[in-house]
Amino acid sequence: MPDAVVGKNVVISRGERVALRDSDFNIPQGSITAIIGPNGSGKSTLLHAIAGLLPISSGALSVLGATPQLSQPQIAYVLQYTTTPKGTPLTVREAVGMGRYPSLGLLRRPRSQDKQRVEQAMERLDINHLADRHVAELSGGQRQRVYVAQGITQDHSMLLLDEPLTGLDINSAKTIDSIIHEEPERGCSVVLTTHDLEEARAANHVILTDGHVVASGPPEEVLTATNLATAYGLGSLHEKDVAAPLFPTEHHDHDH
Repeated sequence: MPDAVVGKNVVISRGERVALRDSDFNIPQGSITAIIGPNGSGKSTLLHAIAGLLPISSGALSVLGATPQLSQPQIAYVLQYTTTPKGTPLTVREAVGMGRYPSLGLLRRPRSQDKQRVEQAMERLDINHLADRHVAELSGGQRQRVYVAQGITQDHSMLLLDEPLTGLDINSAKTIDSIIHEEPERGCSVVLTTHDLEEARAANHVILTDGHVVASGPPEEVLTATNLATAYGLGSLHEKDVAAPLFPTEHHDHDH
C-alpha cells in the first residue's frame, strides 16, 4: 500500500522565514501519525502544507497521490481553535452539517443520507443532546467536539487535527481520542499535531520536528533519548528521565 503522504527535501516558508527546512518524511495509510516537537518547530506548518493551505517552497510533497491543494475533497481538516463569529446563530446541528457541503449537489439541499451522516457524527462525539444549542454558548471542549464531528461528517480518507486534545476537559479529550483511534479502522489516515509525548507514543507513526524533520517512523525508533535531546535541546538527558512525560498532561477547559 503506498504511503498517504510522502515528502522529499521539503522546505516550507512563512513569509520571509523558513518554517521547515529540507525535510524527508512519510505518513503511512490507514494509521495514526503524530507530529511532535517543541513550540515553533514547524508542526502546524507541516500540517497546513499537507492540508494544501500553505505551498511548499521547494522539494516534493505528495498527499493521497497528488500535489496538495486547497479544498481537497478527501481531506477533513480540524483546526485547533475554530472561532464562530460572535452573534452567529449557528446551531450544533447546522455546524456539523457544514461538513456535508462539499458533497451536496447543485441545489445544496441535504438528502436523507446527509442528515443521517450528521446524526451519526453527533452521536459519535456525544453532542446529540446539544444539537439545537448555539455553538457560541458551548464550552471549549464541547465546541472542539462539534468541529471534529463536522470533520468526520465529510467524505474523507484523511483526517488532519491540530492539537486536538490540548486544553480540553477530560470527557471531551477522551471522546475525541476514541475517534482518533476508531478512524483508522474505517480505512482513514489520521494525522495530528501534539506536544504530549504519551500521545505521540500511542500513535502508529511519529514525525519529530525541530525546524526540520529530525526523524520519521515508528514511535520506538523516533522517540529515542538522542532524538528527543536533539529536538528539545535537552542536553544529555538520561533515558529514565525521558521516559517520563516532558509536559504535564492535565487537561484544562479553556472556559474556566
